[in-house]
Amino acid sequence: MEQSNVEMITKLVIEALENKTVKGYAVPIGVSARHVHLTQADVETLFGSGYKLTKKKDLMGGQYAANETVTIVGLKLRAIENVRVLGPVRKASQVEVSATDTLKLGIKAPIRESGNLKGSAPIAIVGPKGAVYLNEGCIIAKRHIHMSPADAKAAGVSDGDIVSVSVDNERGTIFNNVQIRVDESYTLEMHIDTDEANAAKISTGALAVIIRDRGAI
Repeated sequence: MEQSNVEMITKLVIEALENKTVKGYAVPIGVSARHVHLTQADVETLFGSGYKLTKKKDLMGGQYAANETVTIVGLKLRAIENVRVLGPVRKASQVEVSATDTLKLGIKAPIRESGNLKGSAPIAIVGPKGAVYLNEGCIIAKRHIHMSPADAKAAGVSDGDIVSVSVDNERGTIFNNVQIRVDESYTLEMHIDTDEANAAKISTGALAVIIRDRGAI
């Protein structure tokens, strides 16, 4: 083969590799606003003896947005009102906020997976019938993707994996440190908080793509 042809073919191959589209698994995004999870005991303290949460809207995994809202109070009595309660009740009460919310509340909440509350920020929750003080329980939720086992298999990931995710909009954002959470009850959806969504100009329903290394394509 002539040298000129070898050089041309080599150039074409290099260009093809450089322009190769990074493949990935598409995931719809859900923007998660601040919210509260409560134990049944705390529900009754806040809303009255024997009180049961009432459903406003179904969410994934058997969860639902309740009609009930509360006020959360941080240091120096800084408060945010009308924070939605999510049901059903849990074994431990938990408050999930954004980083901007922590500034308003005057607290230092860590970024954590839901349910990992040890050493998290203290916060008070106020309802129409009473108040609850949590010595620990307020977190900034770690960004994550809910998946069914079938979705996880199709995406080539497992529960607990940490991946990077790309959103191809005018901001062209890549989210690192996104945790995979797999359960039969989950509907495919990536959850980010309002700070992350606003910074990247993302709204609920936008698509993200789990990035794969070029070497794995």
